[in-house]
Amino acid sequence: MTSDAQITKYPQHFRMVTRRRVITITLLVTMLVLLILSFYRLDFSLARIFSGVSKLFDVTRLMFPPDPGWGPTLLRYLHAMAETVAIAFLGTLISAILAFPLASLAARNTRINLVMHFLARRTFDTLRGVDTLIWALLWINVVGLGPFAGVLAIICSDLGSFGKLFSEAIEAADRKPVEGITSTGGSRIQQIRFGIVPQVLPVFLSQVLYYFESNTRSATIIGIVGAGGIGLILSEQIRTLEFQQVSFVILMILVTVSAIDWLCSKLRFKVIGQSQH
Repeated sequence: MTSDAQITKYPQHFRMVTRRRVITITLLVTMLVLLILSFYRLDFSLARIFSGVSKLFDVTRLMFPPDPGWGPTLLRYLHAMAETVAIAFLGTLISAILAFPLASLAARNTRINLVMHFLARRTFDTLRGVDTLIWALLWINVVGLGPFAGVLAIICSDLGSFGKLFSEAIEAADRKPVEGITSTGGSRIQQIRFGIVPQVLPVFLSQVLYYFESNTRSATIIGIVGAGGIGLILSEQIRTLEFQQVSFVILMILVTVSAIDWLCSKLRFKVIGQSQH
């Protein structure tokens, strides 16, 4: 039982109503109301889910066995899959190369002035605020259908992401090497080249490898809207109800993404100097 002495000593823990409790209850009630309102506005229905599940089983049954098409069709699939990987690779590599110098402008400890720092930050925010699929639709209208639009879409999207990640890594770098170079009369370029870059380069490479893996999936999606790659073929097969070939294309994507994931994981461990257990 609670004694009067405890209540007197710790009154804040025994109040029936406190400011924190009011805020907590208000937040919970607000979240519950928003959840119910979202279900209502989005026409959420359990009946539609259950009826859709049965249709999903029917579609899944039509997807077996996977049909590679053989001959020219299989070669077309392999070429499109290779094109997808090339789109992801080029888009990731070019965006990383462009982001490296721009990140120095956005980092607080390497910025030239406040104006350039502000502009670089806001540019990165704008670029990564637009999804890759939207960039693909924009570039398709500019340069036309094909993988070139896909590469440009990934460059625009990843440039913002890499710029933010790289600048944060530069800001987190240890200042002692930079101070040592400064004490020996090193220039600003030398401070960055020999004091910061060796620290952040493994982080940069690790992030680039991760994004290459992620962009392989993104390149599949943007292909559906006409930016080249296996996504376009997947969209065509779904529209024509060729579900057996759809399942084979999906398996190709899964195998390719898994292989790239495995390879990038190995390379990341090599880069950051860790051993895989």
